[in-house]
Amino acid sequence: VQLVESGGGLVQPGGSLRLSCAASGFTFSSYVMRWYRQAPGKGRDLVAAITSAGGRTNYADSVKGRFTISRVNAKNTVYLQMNSLKPEDTAVYYCNALRSFDGLGTNNYWGQGTQVTVSS
Repeated sequence: VQLVESGGGLVQPGGSLRLSCAASGFTFSSYVMRWYRQAPGKGRDLVAAITSAGGRTNYADSVKGRFTISRVNAKNTVYLQMNSLKPEDTAVYYCNALRSFDGLGTNNYWGQGTQVTVSS
């Protein structure tokens, strides 16, 4: 199982970045996909989530209206489009794949993270 994030970097306030997460080794289209972030000295927080077929999404209040999560199941890839970036968006961003099996437990996979730094 692999989740490989890319697209992070340094951007000025107000700028945009698009993160990608390429998945392999599991049935991507059966998994809820989520983006988390962890700022220095803080816990890992949920940023956005998308259902397995992409029909529903959910966002943290802090990013609503600025970030968009999407997925292309044919490419085993989930994206996070980040617009109007703020210094407080600076964090390591992690891709997560989750599937629950009716009372039999869950599969929960993580990527290695990609750094996003918003600074002038």
